[in-house]
Amino acid sequence: MALAFIAAIAGWLSGMVVNYLSDVLPYRRSFAVPFCIQCGTPMVLVNYLFWPRQCANCGKHRSVRSWLVEIVFVGVSLWLWYGPPQTLGFISGLILMVYFGVVTVIDLEHRLILHPVSLIGVALGAGIGIYLHGVYLTLLGGAVGFGIMLILYYLGVGYVRLITRRKRKLAEQQAVEAQEEQGEVGEGLGFGDVNLSGVIGLMLGWPGIIAGLILGIILAGIASLGYILFMVLSKRYHPNMALPYGPYLVAAAVVLLYF
Repeated sequence: MALAFIAAIAGWLSGMVVNYLSDVLPYRRSFAVPFCIQCGTPMVLVNYLFWPRQCANCGKHRSVRSWLVEIVFVGVSLWLWYGPPQTLGFISGLILMVYFGVVTVIDLEHRLILHPVSLIGVALGAGIGIYLHGVYLTLLGGAVGFGIMLILYYLGVGYVRLITRRKRKLAEQQAVEAQEEQGEVGEGLGFGDVNLSGVIGLMLGWPGIIAGLILGIILAGIASLGYILFMVLSKRYHPNMALPYGPYLVAAAVVLLYF
């Protein structure tokens, strides 16, 4: 019982780490003192981490996400403690989940997979991959994952350019440019997704990355279809909606590495 309590605390602390990195990295691109997202005022650690989680300057509370992430990671930690994956173990499994959590939260909230996060992922993925598959299969998996997504990325770029060139009127071109700036029109994939695919390729190795990409595409398709149906029914659908792809790649990797 005491060890399970320690595992729960480890999960809570892991959730705090995910929240902190997800709050700071998209704005500062580096480690920094926690600050209010709304007004930028630095927050005291006790206030930020524990209570009242409210900006002393503008009164804005931290988002509900901060509580949800910590609750989820307590559950994840207890799950890993009682049934750790044979290939990873408790500590490695929890560290990897923290990385996946940061990728997922930032991509959902900002449609970004940051380069510093990808670089950390390369180091983490290479270490896990070499341990599980050896050097050759790890590097091959990373190269294949990166290469396949790079091809898909440039296909998306070509598609967007083709559509843009067909806009003949200046007003239409300006509208497209304005939508691109707002993230309403863009490639189906971002280059961060390409980097993430390479990272996951390192973790899954060869030929595991093929299963990872296929599963990620299936999950993305199912979720996107559900989201589009919801938006159509709520009469808020438009054809150039930007949807994050990283969480589905992460979900596929979790299934293959942990189950």
